[in-house]
Amino acid sequence: MKTAQPDSQAALVASQDVTGAKVYSRNHEQVGDIGHLMIDQHSGKVAYAVMTFGGFLGMGEEEQAIPWNSLRYDAGLDGYVTDITPEQLQNAPERPRGWERDRQYETRAHDHFGVPYYW
Repeated sequence: MKTAQPDSQAALVASQDVTGAKVYSRNHEQVGDIGHLMIDQHSGKVAYAVMTFGGFLGMGEEEQAIPWNSLRYDAGLDGYVTDITPEQLQNAPERPRGWERDRQYETRAHDHFGVPYYW
């Protein structure tokens, strides 16, 4: 994976460069990988990074949509850092079928992770 390095001139990154990026805790321990992004069709804002975590060699992995604004890029790690804890990931609200169109679920998820709503 080639991650675009932010600089003072450019603030854009290609989605293909975010997919597969590592996600680290604030202690720089890897907690997962970004599987894909969810983008709000109306505003064009990235709403979520769907992160894979847990498991071993791809087996038993779980997915969790984490609010995009809970991540910040760290050039030194060539990945994203979050304050979301493993316990928050494990205890996150269950994603119902059609969660990406369920504002009540989104509200619960943002409240659970303690980040402002993207909308």
